[in-house]
Amino acid sequence: MHLRVPRPRSLAGQLFAMQAVLIAVVVVGYALFTYISDRGQAQDAAGRQARSVSLAIADSPSVAEAIRTPDPTARLQPYAVRVMQDTDVDFVTIMDPEGIRWTHPEPKQIGHPFQGHIERAQRGGTFTETYTGTLGPSVRAVTPIVDDGRIVGLVSAGIKVEEISKRAQEQLTALSGVAAGALLLGAVGTYVINARLRRHTHGMNADELSRMHDYHQAALHAVREGLLMLDGQYRVALINDGGRELLGVHGDVVGASVADLGLPSQLTGALLASEPRVDEVHLAAERVLVVNTSPVSGGERRGTVVTLRDVTELQSLTGELNSERGFTQALRSQAHEAANRLHTVVSLIELGRAEEAVEFATAELELAQALTDQVVAAVSEPVLAALLLGKTAQANERGVELVVSQDSRLDDGLLPPSLPARDLVTILGNLVDNAVDAAQGAVPSRVTVAAYTEGSGAVGSELVLRVSDTGAGVDPAHADLVFQRGYSTKPAGEGGRGLGLALVQQAVRRHGGTLTVTEAEGGGARFEARLPLGDAGGGGSTPAAVTGSRPDSGGAV
Repeated sequence: MHLRVPRPRSLAGQLFAMQAVLIAVVVVGYALFTYISDRGQAQDAAGRQARSVSLAIADSPSVAEAIRTPDPTARLQPYAVRVMQDTDVDFVTIMDPEGIRWTHPEPKQIGHPFQGHIERAQRGGTFTETYTGTLGPSVRAVTPIVDDGRIVGLVSAGIKVEEISKRAQEQLTALSGVAAGALLLGAVGTYVINARLRRHTHGMNADELSRMHDYHQAALHAVREGLLMLDGQYRVALINDGGRELLGVHGDVVGASVADLGLPSQLTGALLASEPRVDEVHLAAERVLVVNTSPVSGGERRGTVVTLRDVTELQSLTGELNSERGFTQALRSQAHEAANRLHTVVSLIELGRAEEAVEFATAELELAQALTDQVVAAVSEPVLAALLLGKTAQANERGVELVVSQDSRLDDGLLPPSLPARDLVTILGNLVDNAVDAAQGAVPSRVTVAAYTEGSGAVGSELVLRVSDTGAGVDPAHADLVFQRGYSTKPAGEGGRGLGLALVQQAVRRHGGTLTVTEAEGGGARFEARLPLGDAGGGGSTPAAVTGSRPDSGGAV
C-alpha cells in the first residue's frame, strides 16, 4: 500500500484562497465598522430628536398657559400623547420645577417624581443623557419651561434604547445584504481571474514555477545550439549565449526588432516568415547556420521559436568531401583510360610492334609526368597541388581545359598556421568549380588558375588566388549579388545552388581578406581572393609585373 502525499495547492488556488479570505475580512470588517458607526449615529440622532421635541414643547405658549391652571395634568396629558404620536418619540414628560410629573405615557406614574437628572435643567440649561427609567433605558433630553423669566416647569422627551437598536438592526440587515452581495461579487471575480491564472500557469504551484525558471535559465546557458524567441511583433523576447555567438550580435538586444539586428537579408526574411522553416541553410557573420523556426500559437499567434545550429565545419568538410569525390571520379576515369592504353600497348606487342609499344607508353608517361611536374613546380604546397591535380582531371572529364598560370609560385611551408589548408580548399575549390561550370560548353572552354604571394617580407604580404574562365561572365549590375547565398544563374540542383561563392566570401572575410570579381581578358569572369599572410613561414617569389587587371597567361596541363 502506497501512501499518497497530497500535491501542494497550485499557485492559482493559493491566490484564490488568499483573495477570498482577504475579501471576506474586508467586507466583514467594513460591515462591523458600519454597524457600530450607524448605532452611534442612531443614538446621536435620537438625542437630537428628543432635544428638538423638548425645546418645542417648552416654547409652546399653550404649555405655559396650562401650567398656570389649577390642574395642569388635565390639559397637558392629552397634549403630550399627541406630541408622542406626531414626533415618533417614546415618552414626553412634563413636570413641575421640583420634578413631580404632570404627564407620563403610563397615567399611573403621574404625580410621582421624575426618574433622571434634572439639576442642570433647574438651573436653566438643556442637556441630553442616557438613563434607565420606568420605561427602561432611553436617550432623553431635559429642558426648562420659562414663563416671564421664571422656570415654571420642566419637560423631558426621550426614545427608548430598544427602539434605537431596532432602527440600527434594520440598517444592519440592509448592510448585511450589501456585504453579502459584495462578497459574492468579489468571489466570482476572484474565481474568474484565478481560472485565467490557472490556465496560464498550467496548474503549477509557486515552488514548481520557481524550479521551472531555474531549469529554464540553466538550460539556456547550457545548450550549445542557439535559441531565439520572438514575440508576436517579431521582437526579441529571449536569446541565449549560443544565439548571440552564432548571430554575431552584442549588447542587450531583448526588445529589439529582428529587422534591426543587422543580419543578412535572407536570414532576416527567414526569421520574419510566418510559416515554419525547416533545416534552412543561411550565412550569418562568419558562420553557416541551419535555421529552424516554429510559430507559438495558443488560439492566436504569440511568437516564434528559432533554433540555430552551427554547421560551418560540417559545410567545409562537405566541400572537401565533394572535392575528394570528384578527385576519385577523375582517378577512376584516369584508371579507365590507363587500362585502354595498357591494352593498346599489349596489343602492339602481340602484333610484334614492340618499338611502337615502347614509344606509345613512353609518350604517355612523359605526358602524365609533365602534368604533375608543371603543377608541382608552380604550386608546391601539397594540399593545393593535390587539389589542382584533381580539379584538372575533373575538368578534363567535362571537356574543360584547366590552366595553371606561369606566374604561379607557391612554395611548400610558405603558408602560416593561421591560414589552414581546409580554408584554402574551400576558397580555391569552390572558385574552380564555379569557373568550370561557367566555362563548360564555351569556345574555348578554359579555366586559368594563378596562385602566388605579393608584397615584400612577412609583414604585409598577401596570398593571391585568381581564377578566370571563358564563360559568359558576370553582369556588372549583379557583381555584389554573386556572393550572396542562394544567388545563381544555373538551374537548381541537389542541395540547392548559390552556396559556394557565399562560403568563399565567408572564408575570405574570416581571414581579413578581400574577394572581387571583374571581367577577364577576352570575356568571362575573373575572381580574385587576397588573404593576408601575417607571420608567414617562408617567402615566395612575387612577379613584379603581376597586377589585378593583367590578363592571365599560362600553359595547358
